[in-house]
Amino acid sequence: MSVKLGIAPIAWSNDDMPELGGDTPLEQCLSEASQAGYIGIESGGKFPKTSKELLPKLEKYNLKLCSGWYSGNLRKNSVEEEKKLIQNQLQLFKDCEAPCIVFAEVFESIQGNPKKKLSSRPKMSNDEWKDYCVKISELARYLEDEGMPLAYHHHMGTVIETEEETIRLLENTGDSVKLTLDTGHMLFARGNSINIINKFKERVIHIHCKDIREDVLKKALSEDLSFRDAFLEGAFTVPGDGCIDYKPLFDILKKNNYQGWLVVEAEQDPKKANPLEYAIMGYKYITDTLKKSNLEIDKL
Repeated sequence: MSVKLGIAPIAWSNDDMPELGGDTPLEQCLSEASQAGYIGIESGGKFPKTSKELLPKLEKYNLKLCSGWYSGNLRKNSVEEEKKLIQNQLQLFKDCEAPCIVFAEVFESIQGNPKKKLSSRPKMSNDEWKDYCVKISELARYLEDEGMPLAYHHHMGTVIETEEETIRLLENTGDSVKLTLDTGHMLFARGNSINIINKFKERVIHIHCKDIREDVLKKALSEDLSFRDAFLEGAFTVPGDGCIDYKPLFDILKKNNYQGWLVVEAEQDPKKANPLEYAIMGYKYITDTLKKSNLEIDKL
């Protein structure tokens, strides 16, 4: 068994805040991701939207498309409406042989609003929870039939943020609803990633390896910062530069025979955190720790 190492482009360019890396060419991002040792990269706003354009760029730098974010609005849309909206990304991901779509519910999310404190995030009533779980189960079955699993992303500032909400989602949906486990977001929400993996090992098919600077986390929680202010303060960083010990998590992945992607991701200001330097830092820590857990790394 082996795992695959990828990285997210958000360290180079932030789609929600174009002023952060907005002038960084996509080619620099792809080149430096490959230079740092990664074999995969998730999609981003600067990526071409057709496989005819994207695949040659990825192949030039020996990279695979290892998934990418999809902003879902299933709380307000019907399943049929969401199916239509996801078609272009679904086709692109199928053409590029991505492992899954990282789906996050963003309706009424406050993650991009600098004026909204994290405590003001949206929440669902019990009735809406029931309705939402039915709808996302149906959408997930559709995507599974298309050969592109839905891997739900719990996220700060959204309706499914905490460990309890993540568990509630998985316990009340069909097995077609898989999970993108994000270690940074789970810790930020004061949850435990290992609990999730132990409870839902068959549902965790994609992992974002994001670390947290503990001092900034404490400030963000005590001062109830907005999500944007929290990451601009430096809440997130790459594995090895924060407070998360990945060895226990990797030990469990070894036990569970996990063979998916581990994607290094950290929203940071590229002027403060050089993307290549941090990509290398994250790669070194992850590879060193995987070796200690006797997990092999797929070099493709």
